[in-house]
Amino acid sequence: MRPQATDDPIRAVLGDAITERMLLRPFTEEDLGWLTALHGDPAVMRYIDHPVPAAVVAAETLPRFLREPAELPAGLGHFAALREPGGEPLGWFGLVPPSSVALQRAATIGLGAVVSGALEVGYRLFPSTWGHGYATEGARTLVRRAFTHAGVEKVVATTMSVNVASRRVLEKAGLNLAGTLLIDWPDPLDGAEHGDVIYATNRQAWSRSS
Repeated sequence: MRPQATDDPIRAVLGDAITERMLLRPFTEEDLGWLTALHGDPAVMRYIDHPVPAAVVAAETLPRFLREPAELPAGLGHFAALREPGGEPLGWFGLVPPSSVALQRAATIGLGAVVSGALEVGYRLFPSTWGHGYATEGARTLVRRAFTHAGVEKVVATTMSVNVASRRVLEKAGLNLAGTLLIDWPDPLDGAEHGDVIYATNRQAWSRSS
C-alpha cells in the first residue's frame, strides 16, 4: 500500500520516500525486467560503464539491491523510482556508503577526509525521463534524507568530467566540485582521459542553502 503523502516530501515509511512526482521504494524481484533494460542501455551507461549483460543483472545487481534493506541502516540503499501516479519505472536512485572507484581513490588527491564517513548519492534513469527534472528531484530528496534521517555529516557523488548533464544535477542537489581524479581504466570509455569529478557537501553547507 502506497504511503500517504504529507507536507514532508521525504517521510520515510518502510524505506520508501515520496517526492513531488515519484515514489522511491526498495527493489523487488519483479523489477528484474526493467532493471535489465536500464543497465543494458548504451545511452544510460554512456558515462558509467559498458552495458551490463542481462545475466549479470540477474545474478549480481538485483540480488545486491534486494539484500540492502537487511544489510544497511534503514533508509539507505538503492530505490526503484516510479512515476506517480501510474507506477511507471523511471530508473533508480541510491544512497549508500561510498563504493564508486573514484571515491575509493579520493585519498590519492587529498580528499580522503571528504569521503570518509560520507554517504554516496547516485542515480540511473531511462533516457525518456531526461530533461524533465527527475534526476534533480530524486537527488535532492536523498541528500535531504542523508542529513535529516541518516544523520551523516557529508554527502558525496562522482561522475565523468565530460558528463555535463550529471554535473548540473549534482550542483542543483547542493553538491560542489571537490576535485578531479585521473584513473587508468583497463577499458576506458570515451572521455575518460578528462578524469572523474568528485562532488561533495556537508551538513553545514547544505543547511545554509536549503
